[in-house]
Amino acid sequence: MSDQFVQPAVAAPALPNFRTIALIVASAMFMEQLDATVLATALPTMARDFGVSPPAMSIALTSYLLSLAIFIPASGKIADRFGSRTVFRTAIAIFVMGSILCALAPSLTLLVVARLIQGLGGAMMLPVGRLVLMRSVERKDLVSAMSWLLVPALVGPILGPPIGGMFVTYLDWRWIFYINVPIGVAGFVLVSLFIKEVKGPTRSPFDVIGFVLSGISLGSLLFGFEMTSRTGEAWLAAVLIVTGVVFGIAYLRYARTRTAPIMDFSLMRVRTFRTSVIAGSLTRITQGAQPFLIPLMLQLGFGYSAAAAGRISIATALGSLTMKAFQGPILRRVGFRTGLIAFGLIGTLGYGSCALLRPDWPVPVIFGIMYLSGFFMSFQFTSYNTIAYDEIPADRMSAATSFYTTFQQLMLSLGICVGALALHASIHLSGRLHAQLSDFSVAFVVVALISLTATWWNMSFSRTAGAEISGHRQARAAE
Repeated sequence: MSDQFVQPAVAAPALPNFRTIALIVASAMFMEQLDATVLATALPTMARDFGVSPPAMSIALTSYLLSLAIFIPASGKIADRFGSRTVFRTAIAIFVMGSILCALAPSLTLLVVARLIQGLGGAMMLPVGRLVLMRSVERKDLVSAMSWLLVPALVGPILGPPIGGMFVTYLDWRWIFYINVPIGVAGFVLVSLFIKEVKGPTRSPFDVIGFVLSGISLGSLLFGFEMTSRTGEAWLAAVLIVTGVVFGIAYLRYARTRTAPIMDFSLMRVRTFRTSVIAGSLTRITQGAQPFLIPLMLQLGFGYSAAAAGRISIATALGSLTMKAFQGPILRRVGFRTGLIAFGLIGTLGYGSCALLRPDWPVPVIFGIMYLSGFFMSFQFTSYNTIAYDEIPADRMSAATSFYTTFQQLMLSLGICVGALALHASIHLSGRLHAQLSDFSVAFVVVALISLTATWWNMSFSRTAGAEISGHRQARAAE
């Protein structure tokens, strides 16, 4: 089965270095990550210009999430039909066009429409970009390529807040969207020059009914999870989550009757894919909750300013960046199974230790704990994103990337939901009106305990899982 992973075009000598391919794909992810973090900084200013209250601007964020939820499951089928390079290139163009429309929007209503268009492009960029990488890189280079792929995606959140503040203060919030234009144009040209066109099998027509059912389910779930972090909207969040579950069940019943459903759950029969999806989902509960809990705790519990909280919060991203240089050598030495068990425990316990942080702790100590947590957690996410495709044949790769990306996005949003619910439950049970440090401690512990259950699933990986990708088998033989 492993021989099916790489198509003949992968071995062609004309292909560029895997780092080049990874960085080309990463340019799209950088653009998307930068856009999201920069936009959050500018929402109050945009609200003033549109003549609405700042809370009303949240729809500019959720409309994008809605587009992601609807179109990510369809990305694999579309890439198979029209070719991964064509779809990836088109996705970049749509995202850039949506960015320009966002910059030109004269009202909140038109901004929401433009954000929906942006989301369509983003939904195609995430899974199809990963598919391009899988189809263009040899197995032995996959871990390194995946690490390079994630570097610009991590840099985006670091640069986002200061760039957003600079644009809002010295220029205009509309430049937040215009900055995507040169990045997108460069990405479009580089994809055209260096990425080969690969189409998958298109044996069945597009699953329209499955597309509608999965879109309503995932859209409602993502919207609902996102709204749990806001005050006064718990009832709407509950309605949306229930709607998502109902349509999700309807989709699962329908998918059993289809040979090629838009979200192919038969992929879960593949051992390494199933284990990566489940363990990765549990771990992403923590990844989704931390960006919500840490800034809140630093501002509400420690009394830090937003700027000071932001400077400390980048520690996790810096730790993640540092790990990229060590990922390959570590996997060659210990393999996927041992690495995920050990680094998963350390990283999750590191994030859980945030429950012990207090305002009188030295800032370098707080920064160091968060840095190390990000360092160890980063190992997990790169490993999950790689080992998931170890046993997936080439003709199912597009279905696997869209399926995996869908769950990745869903679990990140669920992480916010779990963190918010744990925080609000602690406040309510203690009889307080506002969050105290002890409430944040409870939330950190709850989130960490959930992610710790991924250890059991990590132990179910075979000791030789992904050996050809990591080089672990060859390293042991050399000893």
